[in-house]
Amino acid sequence: MSEPAVSVVVPTCGRPELLNRCLQALCYQTLSGARYEVIVVDDQPHRQTEAIVSAWRSGTPPQGPALIYVANTGPHGPAAARNRGWRVARSAIIAFTDDDTVPSGRWLENGLAALGPDGDVLRGRIVMPLAGTPTDYERDAQQLERADFVTANCFCRKRLLEALGGFDERFRMAWREDSDLYFRLLDLEARIVQGPDAVVVHPVRPAPWGVSISQQKKILFDALLYKKHPRRYRQKIRAKPRWDYYLTVALLLLALSGAAGDAPLPASIAAAGWACMTARFCWRRLQGTSRAPLHVAEMIVTSALIPPCALFWRAVGALRFRVVFT
Repeated sequence: MSEPAVSVVVPTCGRPELLNRCLQALCYQTLSGARYEVIVVDDQPHRQTEAIVSAWRSGTPPQGPALIYVANTGPHGPAAARNRGWRVARSAIIAFTDDDTVPSGRWLENGLAALGPDGDVLRGRIVMPLAGTPTDYERDAQQLERADFVTANCFCRKRLLEALGGFDERFRMAWREDSDLYFRLLDLEARIVQGPDAVVVHPVRPAPWGVSISQQKKILFDALLYKKHPRRYRQKIRAKPRWDYYLTVALLLLALSGAAGDAPLPASIAAAGWACMTARFCWRRLQGTSRAPLHVAEMIVTSALIPPCALFWRAVGALRFRVVFT
């Protein structure tokens, strides 16, 4: 069997409906099926996921791509799953996307053309369509369109992945593992090219009320990224610490300690300061987003909870990865 021109790696974890939609887009690319393979890495091995891959394998026309199912028994996480995928790939070029994306029909054809013989890495284009006025969560998610490098749409020479040891599997969540790879590629002086015509549509998934609270856990991996790349982190992720979070939490603690210590005036002043900082944060999040009553209520509640939650997970990350991270 001849080596394909590109191997597509798709990590998945308990999302069969989304994976099915993604595979539909991948199995009907304009690139000849003989020139690519699709490797699905199941990070939560399940018969239903394997059955979906098998169904597409048997239902795709004979000229379609080869489909490979890989059950990842551990370590787990998107970084580890991607490593399982590219290491079994037959091609010298690896294309990464996610199970909740819909690659355009010409994604692989345009991506390979843009990479050309001289490129080491390709940054494709992400499109995240939104209908109407977005929520704060939707607007935040849409920032992925402007990210420098995302594994939902990138191509990389396998030799570079081998040289770097692949993704750092300490990034156990879908957060910052792509930035870490990108920074290491920059350190390696890889030739990174743009592929604006290599398009992947990334619909914003529905999220539960208050999702921004649970998302704060991801911040602990900012500590790992900062430890590995302090200069690039300050250049490309966050130039300065979140002074507003620190001030808000300090005022809250002063208000609580003043109330507990029978110091009503200092407690009242600190509480007023905390309320002003929280209102400021909430107002900024509401700018340009939905004013539906339920969304406004969500912004009020979560704006009060995010600063302490964020600093808690920041401290957890600093302790876990043994780094001074503010």
